[in-house]
Amino acid sequence: MTPTSTLLRTAAATALVAALMAPLPAAATDADTVVARVGDTEITMGHVVGLMARLPQEYRQLPDQTLFDGIVQQLVEQAAIVQMLEEPLNRRLQVDLDNSRREVIVNDTLARVLDGAVTEDELEALHAERYLDAEPEQEFNAAHILVSSEETAQALRDQLEEGADFGHLARENSRDPGSAEGGGALGWFRAEQMVEPFAEAVLGLEPGQISDPVQSQFGWHIIRLDDRRSADAPSLEEVRDQLVAELQRQAITDHVAAAREATTVEITTDGIDPALIRDQTILDD
Repeated sequence: MTPTSTLLRTAAATALVAALMAPLPAAATDADTVVARVGDTEITMGHVVGLMARLPQEYRQLPDQTLFDGIVQQLVEQAAIVQMLEEPLNRRLQVDLDNSRREVIVNDTLARVLDGAVTEDELEALHAERYLDAEPEQEFNAAHILVSSEETAQALRDQLEEGADFGHLARENSRDPGSAEGGGALGWFRAEQMVEPFAEAVLGLEPGQISDPVQSQFGWHIIRLDDRRSADAPSLEEVRDQLVAELQRQAITDHVAAAREATTVEITTDGIDPALIRDQTILDD
């Protein structure tokens, strides 16, 4: 046997021994991987990850090893405490568990409904329906004088009929500090931005006209309409958040309605005193 062949055989034998002694690759960790056992209760990696997701954000900044060890220990301690119970769950605890289970399931379900509730095509269609295809909204430019009584308002209205200057009367008499200095000018606004009696009065005026006294929750108004115009339709980006919220609300409403339609619902509350919802003793065993 040559020195070379001896060397090759030795190297091969050494490599075989090293391979046999090397640790086997660790099995893949998944949600079912057991990380602890407490009596006959198995705590899995799924339990650990699930609890991690519920931790406040400040705890999530801790190192992974610290979090992992801490969560495992918490789950172990919880399981040990549960196993110490010698009596069946009392009524209050069972009710809390039932309600919590429903809440967790519903929150997860509705979160997934919201995830798929809005597409760009739906947003564009709703934007067109609300703003592009609809009759343009009106904007109004008006001024007002706000006073505390109908008698004062009527007296000012009479002075205006006799030719008094609206701006001068507003500066001298109006209780609205935001507009009085500008002669009562309110600038451009939409009807829905104003309280209902004020908006109704504005809608009934033509440019240049002055209203009779109008009462609102703030007092008595004399209103002069200076101009009106069609409002420009807002862009999609300007109203995106509003339209997304509307589509999401509709998706939730539709899902709840479908859930109720898929089962039978019987409300049997007749004859039950609603004040009992405040009586916590009803859960006492």
